[in-house]
Amino acid sequence: MPNNSTKILFLSTLISGVLISLCANSWMGAWMGLEINLLSFIPLLSSNKNMYSTEASLKYFLIQAIASSTLLFLILLKTNIQEMFYISKMNTWNNLMMLPLMMKIAASPFYWWLPSVMEGLSWMNCFILLSIQKIAPLMLISYMITNNYFIQFIIISSAFIGAIGGLNQISLRKILSFSSINHIGWMLTTMIMGSNLWLMYFTIYTINIISIISMTAMINLSYISQTFNSMNNKKIIKFTLFIAMLSLGGLPPFLGFFPKWIAIQFMAQNLMIITSIILIMSSLLTLYYYMRIMYTTLMMSNSEVMWMISIYPSNMHSKMIMFSLSILMLGMITCTLMLWMY
Repeated sequence: MPNNSTKILFLSTLISGVLISLCANSWMGAWMGLEINLLSFIPLLSSNKNMYSTEASLKYFLIQAIASSTLLFLILLKTNIQEMFYISKMNTWNNLMMLPLMMKIAASPFYWWLPSVMEGLSWMNCFILLSIQKIAPLMLISYMITNNYFIQFIIISSAFIGAIGGLNQISLRKILSFSSINHIGWMLTTMIMGSNLWLMYFTIYTINIISIISMTAMINLSYISQTFNSMNNKKIIKFTLFIAMLSLGGLPPFLGFFPKWIAIQFMAQNLMIITSIILIMSSLLTLYYYMRIMYTTLMMSNSEVMWMISIYPSNMHSKMIMFSLSILMLGMITCTLMLWMY
């Protein structure tokens, strides 16, 4: 929890902006909520102590302002040409209005800004950007989405770019951002098949992100090479971080595999065979670059450097680690039992 009263104020208005967008009964109301959300997030991003965060906040503001103004223009154009009520009948208008929302969530081909913005942010801001900031645009997209060639192109390109883009990265922030682009492809696929499915996927994705970011923020990790010599005296934190990463990649025993399993089942029922094959292949690539971090860290024989500061987890941190471990490792079993009982 931020200890600065200004940050608490902006965080509360940021969440209220999301809620306004979710509860709006008109597109103008939804746009207003997105704007409140954006203008609350910019002060949280910028910092006098860090030059990179100021640069990232400026990039983020420009991209989001372009997307918001485009969305407003399309809303006004649609109301002038036709009644807004008929938007669900018009595939062309739906596709046009989804473009600025796709830019807001960094879906392909509008993904270019996310890795560079993520690189300059603190871990707390990275978490907000990867989870809370996606809720309102994703919900607005779910109102309009239908299965057509345009959506299939965005799903497949997001899956490929998210998988291939992370292969050459050494920064954990960039790896998480490319993984997020890949997960957007999965979320859009689950949206086509029902609102409950994508909400479940997004919730489990957020749990995985919370686990990874809480671990990396605790030991102040930013690059893959820092995992070699960090926390060798407290292996449980490193173990939890790797379990969370494998869960985010979708390895079967862990929680992250459950929504992908359900999504694959629904795709098979709806005869989306080619899309499901492409998504599965891209998931294997994302799993590869998580396993690369784990493999190099565990297999390299190294010793703790004496002058490195050892961070011993506090009692609260220990509880958080055990909670994350239990959720990630036992969550899959719990979800499967719930599904079986249902």
